[in-house]
Amino acid sequence: MEFLGKVVAWFTAPASWSGNDTIPLRLWEHVSLSAVSLALAALIALPLGLYIGHTDRGSRLVVAIANIGRAVPSLGWLGIALPFTLALFHADGLGFLPACIALVALGIPPIVTNTYAGLHEVDRDLLDAGRGMGMAELQLLRRVEVPIALPVIMAGVRSSAVTIVATATLAAVVGGGTLGAFILDGLFNNDQPRIFGAALLVALLSILTELSFGYLQRRAVSPGLRVNLQERRGSKSAAALI
Repeated sequence: MEFLGKVVAWFTAPASWSGNDTIPLRLWEHVSLSAVSLALAALIALPLGLYIGHTDRGSRLVVAIANIGRAVPSLGWLGIALPFTLALFHADGLGFLPACIALVALGIPPIVTNTYAGLHEVDRDLLDAGRGMGMAELQLLRRVEVPIALPVIMAGVRSSAVTIVATATLAAVVGGGTLGAFILDGLFNNDQPRIFGAALLVALLSILTELSFGYLQRRAVSPGLRVNLQERRGSKSAAALI
């Protein structure tokens, strides 16, 4: 109870809400870094995933590279990015930039693989029917493949978003602030309540991200597919009763 009281005291202390090292500031750094990183990851991964998913060209190579990217740990990406940003931008190469590069690298693989998998699972008969109706390849992608694959694509974006939000704490290692700065400060000063409070905020932010993108993923199911899924569930329930 004493420890929890210290955690509450850290949250309610005026210094935690006003000054140069506050919860709102670190939270803003965390959210803005995560949002920019996710947007850049999506800008890179979505077109790539759509291309290989629709054409099936280079899919094995791209998916293999994406899986290798998943195997590299978070600190590994920071270690790879930091020397290049320091060499190019010197002191400005610390902080936001290397952290953003590392988070983008972490965010790309789930989006690429899910986008490819979602398009690859679309019934080929639907595509043949669309071509028979005279639809161009871009029309097929936009009007047939993407609407069907969108829930799977959004699952990849959700996974990427949660990974980025949870990992953004490591930006503090390279001077990027975020809620991870509280954790580092707590480690250096043996301030356990600060460490616990910051970790709690990161966990809550990750859960909120998961819930938000989970809602968007459910909403991504097109009305036609939603009706079809409901009919299938109804048929299964009726069969079970019989």
